Amino acid sequence: MAKSKSGMAMVRDGSKKLGFFQHFWRDKWLLLLLVPTLVALFAFNYVPMYGLAMAFQNYKVGGKILAFDGSVEWVGLKHFYDFVTSIFFGRVFGNTLRLSFENILFGFWVPIVFALLLNEIRTKWYKKVTQTFVYLPYFVSTVIVVSILLNMVSTEGVINRLVQMFGGQSIPFMQKAEYFDFMYIITNIWQTFGYNSIIYLAAIASVDPSLYEAATVDGANRFHKMVHITLPAILPTAIILLILAVGGVLGANTEKILLMYSAPIYSKADVIGTYVYRIGLVNAKYSYTAAVGLFSNIISFVLVYGTNMISRKFTDYSLW
Repeated sequence: MAKSKSGMAMVRDGSKKLGFFQHFWRDKWLLLLLVPTLVALFAFNYVPMYGLAMAFQNYKVGGKILAFDGSVEWVGLKHFYDFVTSIFFGRVFGNTLRLSFENILFGFWVPIVFALLLNEIRTKWYKKVTQTFVYLPYFVSTVIVVSILLNMVSTEGVINRLVQMFGGQSIPFMQKAEYFDFMYIITNIWQTFGYNSIIYLAAIASVDPSLYEAATVDGANRFHKMVHITLPAILPTAIILLILAVGGVLGANTEKILLMYSAPIYSKADVIGTYVYRIGLVNAKYSYTAAVGLFSNIISFVLVYGTNMISRKFTDYSLW
């Protein structure tokens, strides 16, 4: 860009830099395409937020949510206190944290390693076939995944057949709380690691090829290139995704757990999501479960904010 005598920025053709409204008018048709998305976002994500008022009142079906004429019974922080002092708080809160952190500990690094290894494959057709097979589980319904799992670990399933083949006794895996964590985590990893690796592969694809060429000239082998060039290139992406993963530790996969758990494994499988379903939808305690949901969201925000601060301080990478 050149500068005029008045100091105003000039574009290459010599015209003045466009103002906000000029940009808006120039891109009006593109912006028009955003309208349906913005309307849907506002209608389904922001308008319902007024329902958070239910957490501070004794809401009854058919009653008002926001009213200050005496028709609404406001109770302040009562429902929050009831949840924190509930006999179920320790179990559901502890189970949610445990399952989520186990999922991060054992599953977060898998798509990173897979993306690094897949990037080293030089046979194109084999690479494409591998990608197809590992991406497919992500698009399989959770109901089907759990059904496959139930059939495999049933007393007459493949796993127990193998156990019996080697002289063992049939194990009712779905009735034993000590096996729940393993089955939950391993199926999560199997279903998501391939799809989650896409973003890392995209980050790897953006690496400047000249870096690899320079490393080759310096005598680096493929392992050295992967460790010193490829891995640092995807580190910012991994940190951002880790921050988001930590922020979601109170959001264990409720749908999947509901399909997997039963009374004998409540001690290990009952999480905040299943507790909200059981108390809110089944027992119709809407105000109480609204408070539980708001409590979880506040904790999640604190975790995201804290993780972001730590990341920014020690790695220089952060969401904001």
